[in-house]
Amino acid sequence: MKSLAVLICVCLLIVGAFLATPTTRAQDLPSPVLYFTHSEPYSAAGKDFVRYHFDVSNKDDYAAELFVASPSLPPCGSNTKASRTWIDFYDQSGKRLNGFCAIVATKDLNDIWFALESDVVPPSWVYIEFTDRQTNKKYKSNLAETTL
Repeated sequence: MKSLAVLICVCLLIVGAFLATPTTRAQDLPSPVLYFTHSEPYSAAGKDFVRYHFDVSNKDDYAAELFVASPSLPPCGSNTKASRTWIDFYDQSGKRLNGFCAIVATKDLNDIWFALESDVVPPSWVYIEFTDRQTNKKYKSNLAETTL
């Protein structure tokens, strides 16, 4: 009887460890590593802007499934096939600057950006947050400079 109880406990521990593995993996995702690549002036609607471009150096550490179209999740405006994970830019004080809701592959993280009117001084530092809408987990990047 005692050996049966020990066997049941061992089985429960093994099953528990197996079931916990996906959760552990989700928590093990690294923080994005953001860095500035370049800026470019452009005009739209009669106004002049500067677009500040960035890359995520560890983008290959993220599974493709994080960026699949997810029509079962709420839409992004009229985009009913928004990606599972959304990306938002913030200045160092937490003010949102831009967001991306349709990144469909990790390679697309090589050119994410925010724009400001050309007469606006950019923040010295920015960061991004990945929001995995399926798991409600957020992954915050480092602070990245807005100049080279």
